[in-house]
Amino acid sequence: MQVSVSEAEAKLPELLQAVEEGATVTICREGVPVAEIVQAKPQIPQGPRILGALKDKIVIHDPDWWKPMSDQEAGDFINGKY
Repeated sequence: MQVSVSEAEAKLPELLQAVEEGATVTICREGVPVAEIVQAKPQIPQGPRILGALKDKIVIHDPDWWKPMSDQEAGDFINGKY
C-alpha cells in the first residue's frame, strides 16, 4: 500500500491497523517512496541473568592465546603458513 505524506499524517491509526494485519505501508513524497512502515518483530522476553551459566561449557584450546606471537610465528602468519 502506498500513501502520500499528508495521507499518512491524516490516517496514521488506520495505517497502523493495516500494518498490524500484515500489510506494508510505503509513504511517498511527490510519488517517490521515502519510508516504509512494517510490522515490528516481537521482542524476546528477558528473564533474570544467571551468573556462571556457561561454566564448564567453554573450552579453551590454547591457554596462552593472549600472549603475543613470537617473531617466527608472526613471520609464518604473514607468509600464509597459518
